[in-house]
Amino acid sequence: MAVVVTVIAAVTGAGVADAAPTPKPIPNSSPGWLTHGKNLGAASPNGQVSARVYLAPNGGLTALQSAAEAASSSHHFLTPAQYHAQFDATGATVSAVSSWLSGAGLKVKVDANHRYVDVTGNVRAADKAFGVTIANFSHDGLNVQAPTGSASAPASVASAVIAIQGLDTTVSVVEPRTQKPSPPSAGFRNAPVCSHWYGDQTPATLPTPDGTVLPQLNGASLPFAPCGYTGPQLRNAYEAGAAAGLDGRGVTVAITDAYASATIEADANKYAVQTGDQPFAAGQFSQSLPKAFTQVNSNNSPRQCDASGWYGEETLDVEAVHAMAPAANIRYYAGASCQDSDLLDTFTRINDEGIATIVTNSWGGVGDVVKPALFQAYETAFLQGAVQGISYAFSTGDSGDEAANVGSPQTDYPASDPFVTGVGGTSTAITPAGVTGETGWQTTKYTLANGAWAPTVPFQYGGGGGFSSNIPEPAYQVAAGIHSPNGGRALPDVSMDADPTTGMLVGQTQTFPGSASYDTYRIGGTSLASPLFAGMTALKIQASGHGLGLLNPAIYADPSGFHDVTGAGIDAGNIRVDFVNGLDSSNGYVYSVRSFNTTNTTLKVGTGWDSETGWGSARAGWLTPAP
Repeated sequence: MAVVVTVIAAVTGAGVADAAPTPKPIPNSSPGWLTHGKNLGAASPNGQVSARVYLAPNGGLTALQSAAEAASSSHHFLTPAQYHAQFDATGATVSAVSSWLSGAGLKVKVDANHRYVDVTGNVRAADKAFGVTIANFSHDGLNVQAPTGSASAPASVASAVIAIQGLDTTVSVVEPRTQKPSPPSAGFRNAPVCSHWYGDQTPATLPTPDGTVLPQLNGASLPFAPCGYTGPQLRNAYEAGAAAGLDGRGVTVAITDAYASATIEADANKYAVQTGDQPFAAGQFSQSLPKAFTQVNSNNSPRQCDASGWYGEETLDVEAVHAMAPAANIRYYAGASCQDSDLLDTFTRINDEGIATIVTNSWGGVGDVVKPALFQAYETAFLQGAVQGISYAFSTGDSGDEAANVGSPQTDYPASDPFVTGVGGTSTAITPAGVTGETGWQTTKYTLANGAWAPTVPFQYGGGGGFSSNIPEPAYQVAAGIHSPNGGRALPDVSMDADPTTGMLVGQTQTFPGSASYDTYRIGGTSLASPLFAGMTALKIQASGHGLGLLNPAIYADPSGFHDVTGAGIDAGNIRVDFVNGLDSSNGYVYSVRSFNTTNTTLKVGTGWDSETGWGSARAGWLTPAP
């Protein structure tokens, strides 16, 4: 088994002296699971090592953060070339780190922009370089290689090394944020009992197809769920009152996901035409793809990613951005897999190309206890983007406060990073008059039992939010008067429609029995919220005539462009009618109620900023030009 190593070096001056033999411990380099892992013996000394040594920007992350905040305030941004000239690690730093590693017997290859140094060799050399003993372990159902304790570095280099990732070969992966009511690799269709606009069909006006009588819920008659909102409906709801001519023209929106659907442009064009919008013009949609895709099959292994499951995510992201900003360019950046390192690579391509000015990311990890090396690598990418006028938005997740998954309330990373905008979810009533009702997305599922609705899934899903367990509350939240009970970063920042019951209609080529063909279905998740927000932000960038960089300081200083979500104007839930087999009526129908704003998590809707919807959902005021 190969050892994959990632090291991040911090640069605090012009360079670092040559390595000296006295070792010093490297913080946070011991795997957190060691206390319950089983040591199976030392790894073979001839086992192959593939290592990546990440270098922090010249001057350190503190200097880069200051530059990002200043640029985002003044809107005076650097080009990619200017960024590299100012912030790439110096030749002296690269030389010092390379000498340390090559001196231990590892082969070194330096990245052209000095972001990292790639190293290859064997376990014997890795043991020598990092002062560790690499052993075989089993933990949590996995067989991995990892050091038996903390790593170290020579004293003259140790001050430059802030974290190591990869001596522990436990793979870190992310997952898409979509909520599609069937296995993502299989085809799915809406049952035809649904509303075009919110609330325009009820059991009284549209009887069930098999004669099933649907009772009231707690004395209230509920409408059928919408069939899925389309681009014209969503624009009418969120962008009404915007200045004439705002359509995203001249702005490029970047989308990141793992893998790439072969039918994405054809699907998006067909969907646009079917729903009353224009297809992409020539060159309006483009892709940046890796040389090859890896870990493509789903086999219940954390090293596998189910590529087909990401195709629905990509479809939603592309079609949602195009819906909100019909004239914006969309550039899709595919990760080679769902592993963190491959998604980080998409940010390198986005920042170094310098084409996009807003990036939407509908994926993340479960919880916010991110490996230190990954955290530093992510933040470097977000801050480079901000210095160049690029804004990053992330879905906050679909598991509420994550207590059911991790045992205690947590936010999800990267949405909880202070240098990105975390977009949470709402349940949204859209009618021809616009948004007529809105509340937080937290769902209880009810099914029929003895002629009544009975709660069968107390918490099915909901928009992510709450307070980070390990990332401090940033200054812009403190200044806005946000009270964090544990001192952690508060989420979400803003919210958009995400509830799959009030979700978006999308069109995708799917796998149906006997063939693959195009069809439409309703889909939701904060995977919808983030691209909706990014599409609207493209209009703000168009109005401003320049990129915006870090969005949160401006949002928290003046949230007036967002509608405060208080739960008014919407029912207790909607009735969902689904095909039993997800495809057609041959096996009958299944009926359920999906509630809105279930209050069985720590997340609550309230006046002003709240832990379920942040400042609320974007409106025309968000599209006011920035100076």
